[in-house]
Amino acid sequence: MPYKATEKTEVPVKKEVNILIAEDDMGHAALIRKNLERSGLTNPIIHFKDGQEVLDFLFFTGSAPHRESGTSYLLLLDIRMPKIDGVEVLRQIKTDPELRKMPVIMITTTDDPREVEKCHQYGCSNYLTKPVDYGKFVESIKKLGYFLMVVEIPALNGR
Repeated sequence: MPYKATEKTEVPVKKEVNILIAEDDMGHAALIRKNLERSGLTNPIIHFKDGQEVLDFLFFTGSAPHRESGTSYLLLLDIRMPKIDGVEVLRQIKTDPELRKMPVIMITTTDDPREVEKCHQYGCSNYLTKPVDYGKFVESIKKLGYFLMVVEIPALNGR
């Protein structure tokens, strides 16, 4: 007897994560975006040029656009930025009851072990040192893109 489906099963739709890039160096930001896309990542990417902009977006302050409730975000965060540095941005995110579950990946030229330790103590998900060599930098971002295509990220809710 042939198989006959009697019930329609709905497959849950995986919500796409929005990638936030907080990077004051426009060249590095463009390289990150371009190589994430080259890896096959098609997620929405939002760029912030300093720590204050990303905090305004996440904490619903300032006049620029803000995050949307029920949406998943992942932050690629540079440490050395104007206005508010990445370590302070990380600290504020990880002390907020809702935002603390958002993954934060530090992407920075700083490989000082004390800085790495501090970021992990505050709760960063990963710490990626930007290679000085262009080819290695491109390759590391592509690998990050492959990783981001398979990782599950929770949605953020409320204000």
